[in-house]
Amino acid sequence: MTVKDKNILIGITGGIAAYKICELIRMFKKNGANVKTVVTKNALEFVTPLTLQTLSQEAVYTEQFVTEDRKPEHIALCDWADIFVIAPASANTIGKIANGICDNLLTSLACAYQKQIIFAPAMNTGMWNNKAVRQNISFLKSTGAVFVEPESGYLACGTEGKGRLADINSIYEAAYNCISNNEFLKGKKIVITAGGTKENFDPVRYIGNYSSGKMGTALADRAFEAGADVCLIKTFPLERSYSTIDVQSAAQMLDAVKQEFADADILIMTAAVADYRPEKTADLKLKKDTTEELVLKLVKNPDILSEMCKIKKEGQTVIGFCAESNNLLEYAKQKIQKKNCDYIIANDISRKDTGFSSDYNEVFILDRDLNIKKLEKDTKNNIAKKILESIWQKPAI
Repeated sequence: MTVKDKNILIGITGGIAAYKICELIRMFKKNGANVKTVVTKNALEFVTPLTLQTLSQEAVYTEQFVTEDRKPEHIALCDWADIFVIAPASANTIGKIANGICDNLLTSLACAYQKQIIFAPAMNTGMWNNKAVRQNISFLKSTGAVFVEPESGYLACGTEGKGRLADINSIYEAAYNCISNNEFLKGKKIVITAGGTKENFDPVRYIGNYSSGKMGTALADRAFEAGADVCLIKTFPLERSYSTIDVQSAAQMLDAVKQEFADADILIMTAAVADYRPEKTADLKLKKDTTEELVLKLVKNPDILSEMCKIKKEGQTVIGFCAESNNLLEYAKQKIQKKNCDYIIANDISRKDTGFSSDYNEVFILDRDLNIKKLEKDTKNNIAKKILESIWQKPAI
């Protein structure tokens, strides 16, 4: 995989390091990429449109509402670009993007862009260490954005410390790696389940669990970025540009999974499916003043993972998740052998810093031979990317 014929959108914000981006444009062009630039008003204090236009051989975009073919620029450029590199990324622009502020073309693009964004920050050391800036960066990382960390050294403000724009080769390499990884699932249909099922015992109340669906959503997002045809079967509201199916109960999820898995290559079961459901569901809301005790008889739900492993065809891959509060690896080994799936992803839900509702996770990947690979604590978006790469780009273990 090379950058040849790839469409690279480069966003330049106000900062002395803006002049260095001329070399980044030259590197992309030399290696066959198409490059367009979008600049903020302050960026033009450091680099001229004529320089950028000459290097990129494309118009330089600065205005929010200039249109071509009646399509607003922030939509047309989003459709065109394979990757969006913001360099140098100022603290101001990072803060705006993290908080959904769209007051210029660059920030509007970042808000609308659905593929990979790379940030290469450059700023004063004090700004880099500012708690609000760190929080904004942490949030953007949790959404899947890639950051090329600034370097330490002598800064334009006359001080020394971390904040100098990363080496241009490092920024180029980050973009190259993202592009190289972007399409390794192209041609594959992946079905992913996410969230906790809800089992009603009357019209307004249910038995459920604490699963947020963040891990499943992260896997679906990263698989889509990697070129897969994605179907996310979920138990919570979510809008995406790929296919999604809303379900509530385990029975509904089973029906949806059966239908979608029939022509799929991969099934990833991240959903926390209720093991039991009420035997009966009241037609009317149960009133608390009619009894001192409420006794519910529960019956077993279908085991979706086991069912899919029984019917999977040659060439299909089934991956289960094992969320445990103790004896994690022991139970994971038992589960992969009992369910007969291809891989199990095991995570410890007793930890407060990972698992349910957290933006972070730490998991173990187990294969059929009980080989184990540990993925250290990271954002769920990064864990999702590493899971997909571990299994489909190289041997998992």
